[in-house]
Amino acid sequence: MFGFNKRKDFKQIYDEELLKSINLLKRDWNQAQQTQMAVADVDDQIIAQTELAKQKYEFMYRQIRKRNLKNNWIQSNVYDH
Repeated sequence: MFGFNKRKDFKQIYDEELLKSINLLKRDWNQAQQTQMAVADVDDQIIAQTELAKQKYEFMYRQIRKRNLKNNWIQSNVYDH
């Protein structure tokens, strides 16, 4: 009636987007690590890209921890091996 439910809906939508984002960031970080390991001549740009992907993931991880969110998705690197 007064818009109280809208706030909860926005929070839930935002939380779901955060969880989707962290899964994508984790995948990007894993891919950057694999690229760094696969390349014989690792240069500063590859190292910087891997570190940037790691920092993005860690930032999002801290945000999710602050919000007390739980992710129910199984990450691909868990069941690939």
